[in-house]
Amino acid sequence: MLEASLENLVERLHAVLWGWPVLALILLAGLNLSFRLNFFQFTHCILWIKNTICKIFCRKQSQEEGLSPFQALTTALAGSIGTGNIVGVATAITIGGPGAIFWMWISAVFGMASIFAETVLGVKCRVWKQGEWQGGAMYYLERGLHAKPLAIVFSVGCVLASFGMGNMAQSNSIGAAMQECFHFPPLVCGAIAAVLLLAVSLGGVKRVGRVTEKLVPLMAVGYVAACIVVLFANRNMVGSAFREIFRGAFGLQAAAGGVSGTILAAAARIGLSRGIFTNEAGLGSSSLAHSSSSGKEPVEQGMWAIFQVFLDTLVMCTLTALVILSSGVSGSGKDGAALSAAAFGTVFGEWGGAFVAIAITVFAFATMLGWCYYGERGVRYLGGQKAVPVYRGLFALCAVVGCLLKLQVVWDLCDLFNALMALPNLAALFLMGGQVQEEVKRYLTGKRKT
Repeated sequence: MLEASLENLVERLHAVLWGWPVLALILLAGLNLSFRLNFFQFTHCILWIKNTICKIFCRKQSQEEGLSPFQALTTALAGSIGTGNIVGVATAITIGGPGAIFWMWISAVFGMASIFAETVLGVKCRVWKQGEWQGGAMYYLERGLHAKPLAIVFSVGCVLASFGMGNMAQSNSIGAAMQECFHFPPLVCGAIAAVLLLAVSLGGVKRVGRVTEKLVPLMAVGYVAACIVVLFANRNMVGSAFREIFRGAFGLQAAAGGVSGTILAAAARIGLSRGIFTNEAGLGSSSLAHSSSSGKEPVEQGMWAIFQVFLDTLVMCTLTALVILSSGVSGSGKDGAALSAAAFGTVFGEWGGAFVAIAITVFAFATMLGWCYYGERGVRYLGGQKAVPVYRGLFALCAVVGCLLKLQVVWDLCDLFNALMALPNLAALFLMGGQVQEEVKRYLTGKRKT
C-alpha cells in the first residue's frame, strides 16, 4: 500500500516538475548561450581539443590546490558516465524509439554551451576554504547572482539528486545486472557497493580524484573497444541504424498512419530527458568537480567540460545506440540492461551478458563516487564539515535501498531531484550569460589568468 502511494505521488510530481516546460528551458538555455558565445563549441573546436585531448598525456598534478584539471574531468565524467550510457540509451530506444537518440544529440550539442558556462562561472566564483577550492552552482548563485535562497535550493536538490540519480539509480542497475547474469542477490550487491563507497569517500577529494583518474579512462576505453568490435561485425547494418534514428526523430516512420506527431513528441521528450540524465548539462552538478581543479583559468577548465559532454553523449551513448540498432534486437521486447546484453550477445555470445553486467557495475560505481563528492559539496554548503560524516553514512545506506526499488520509480525520482537543481541553475545561466561572454572575450584576447 505504501509503495503504491509512493509510486502515485512520484508519478504526479514527475509530470509537473520534469515535463516539457523544464526540458524546454534547459534546451533554451543551451541555445541562448550558444548564440551569445558565437557557438564556441564549434567555432573553437580546435582550441578546446588542443587544451583537453592533447593535454591528457602531459598532465601535471598539483599537490597544493586540490584536483588537477584532468582529475576534475574524470571526477565529473565519473558522475556522468554511468548507467545512462547503457541502460538509459536502451530505455530511450524502447520508449521513444530510435529517434530519441537524435534528441540526445541535440541535448549534447547545446548542452556543451551550458556546461561550459557553468564551469566558467563555477571557477570564477569559487572560494579557497579549508585547504581546497570550493565552488559550483551554489557559489555562483550566491556570489555572482547574489541569490542565496536559490543557492540553498540548488544545494538541497544536489544532495537529494546524489541519493537518487547518483546512487539509487546506479545501485538498482548494478543489482539487476548482477542478479540476471551471475545470480547475485541484489541486497549483497548493494552491501558491497556501500562498503566500497565508504572506503573511498573517507579519503576525501584527493582519494576520489586518484580513483577516478585511473578507473574512468580504463572503463571508457574498454567499453568503446567492445562497441567497435560489435559495430565492425554488423558494419553492413550501421547505415540502416542511422537512417532509423533520423526517420524516428522526425516522425517519418509512421507519417502515413497520421501519428507521426505523437512519435516525434515521445522521441523528443525521452531523448532530451535521457540526454540530460547522462551528460548533466544544465543541471550545474558537473561544475562542482570542475571548480575544484587546480587550474586557475575558468575558460580552459570550461573546455574540459565541453569535452566531457562530447565523450559522454556524442561518443559513448551513440556507440551504445548503434550497437543496439545494428544488432537487430531493438524489437525483441527487452529493455534496459537486457536489451544491451542481447545486442552485445549477437557477437560475443554468452559473454555479451557478462560484459554488460560488468560494464554497468563499473560505470555505476564510478558514478556513485562522483555523486558522493557532489553530495558532500552540497551538504558542506548547507551544514558545514560536521554534517559530511552523517551524509556519507546515509549515502552508503542508499546503495542498499536502491537495489530493492522498482526501476521506474527510481528513474522518476531521479528526474524530480534533477528539476530541483536545474531550475535555480537555469536562472543563473540566463542572468549571468554576460559574465561568461566577458570571460571568453578576455581569454581570446590573450588576457589569461595565471
